[in-house]
Amino acid sequence: MPRLRSKIDQFLRRRKYELLLFALLQHLFIGVFLQNLPLYTKVIWPINMLILGIASVGVFVEKGKWKNVVRNFLFILVFGFPIALTFASGVPNFMLALNVTYVIYFAFIFWEIIKFLIRPSYINVDVISASACGYLLLIEMAVFLLQIFVYTNPDSFKGVSTSGTAATYMDLVYFCSITLTSIGFGDITPNTHHTKLITALFGIAGQFYLVVLMGILISKFSSISDHKRQL
Repeated sequence: MPRLRSKIDQFLRRRKYELLLFALLQHLFIGVFLQNLPLYTKVIWPINMLILGIASVGVFVEKGKWKNVVRNFLFILVFGFPIALTFASGVPNFMLALNVTYVIYFAFIFWEIIKFLIRPSYINVDVISASACGYLLLIEMAVFLLQIFVYTNPDSFKGVSTSGTAATYMDLVYFCSITLTSIGFGDITPNTHHTKLITALFGIAGQFYLVVLMGILISKFSSISDHKRQL
């Protein structure tokens, strides 16, 4: 048993960013393969979060006890909220607590990703995977932050479905994805000054992330090239 656990830990550590990238992709875009949206809310969402929680373990290996305690606590919450949704959807401020917790959880992981990207002086699969994870985490944070406003005021957006939890989530995944990538079709638009400004902020953050990321990657590539020339 200890040997099996050791192998699992080694695998999570070695493939941590690739696993996290897969987990984020399936969490954000698994709706492509679904027809039954209520099934997503009741079954798929908790499974998604379980996969995401396991995939994030490797990111916090050797990061200190308190960080792992915080990660584990946040994971229990983000995994528990979808399960409790069936029974507590009518509880006042339940969706507010859910979305705030998810924003904190994804921001916590995002911070570790950024620290990793800045540190190494090389480019490998981990750096590329972590870069993609950072971008997807920005989308995750934007989605759950904007959901706070949707559930507080259904008129916060024009074009976002409020027919169910899954429909609202998937509409906002679509909206945040095209906003951060500067596509902006215009079929969904913010309708209050709060959501307009936050949408603008995340649009800027997405462009800033890409510009800074390109600078970091070019710097690392130049460093490698200079080192090879010196040899």
